[in-house]
Amino acid sequence: MSATEQALLEKIRQLPPQRVAEVEDFVDFLRTREDEQRLTRAAARVSEASFAAVWNNDDDATYDRL
Repeated sequence: MSATEQALLEKIRQLPPQRVAEVEDFVDFLRTREDEQRLTRAAARVSEASFAAVWNNDDDATYDRL
């Protein structure tokens, strides 16, 4: 365990139970947000090739210069 992790655990141990629950909720929020961002990035990568065929055409060349 890193020194940062140990310091964080020590700080959490010093909190009252209600605050520990708040910390846990916040950590869950951060993990959920990270998962959502990871899924969004993955979806963008997967769909990029499909959209490239639609977006890469002479009719849309004007928009490419914006």
